[in-house]
Amino acid sequence: MQNATFIDNRIESIFFDRPRDFREIWELQKKTVSEILSGTVHEKILLLEHKPVYTIGFHGNINNLHVTEESLKRSGIEVIRIERGGDITFHGPGQLVVYPLIDLRKRKLGVKDYVTILEESVIRTCNHIGIRVNRIDGATGVWCGNDMAKSKKICAIGVKISHGVTMHGLALNVSTDLSWFSKINPCGFSSFQVTTMEECLNGETLHFTDIAHILNRELLNLLENK
Repeated sequence: MQNATFIDNRIESIFFDRPRDFREIWELQKKTVSEILSGTVHEKILLLEHKPVYTIGFHGNINNLHVTEESLKRSGIEVIRIERGGDITFHGPGQLVVYPLIDLRKRKLGVKDYVTILEESVIRTCNHIGIRVNRIDGATGVWCGNDMAKSKKICAIGVKISHGVTMHGLALNVSTDLSWFSKINPCGFSSFQVTTMEECLNGETLHFTDIAHILNRELLNLLENK
């Protein structure tokens, strides 16, 4: 099956049909940002799953990894330090990763407004299928619950802005194996748990592609009609 491509106004959304290596998509992001800055391509949204990997932001603390990097390497799992904000997180099958490559200056968006749009796209996606989620003051991302001490994080967000164009983005747990998160303090916090959309629905099976299309639609609507 080929990758599916959808074009809405000036933004091209690309859904990858199988889990992708993190480094492959990381390089694609950097290449696309350069092309957007040169005016040779439209802005894009990449929607995909990754093969299992841990990534850590440039200010992240490697002590938030509970196992050695060597033990992970023996299992074929990398820990990759990247240029986004935030601390350590996991990406892998069952997790919808969305990389909007968007020109904030052209859209007259500040970084805070942009992060709010990412959060809102996830909130609307979850609400669409009957999951109540929220923001929590002082904690970027989307949560099941209103109190950080009792809430579970369903979506992590970490971005990088290069000359006004965004990289990285959000990671929404649809049906992710949560045992991967036991090896880290997710996003640098030891005091909260992580959840999935399916867990919030008491084990109901969701179709990953359907969730990707809903989130893509919500994100496009928010970016085009801000």
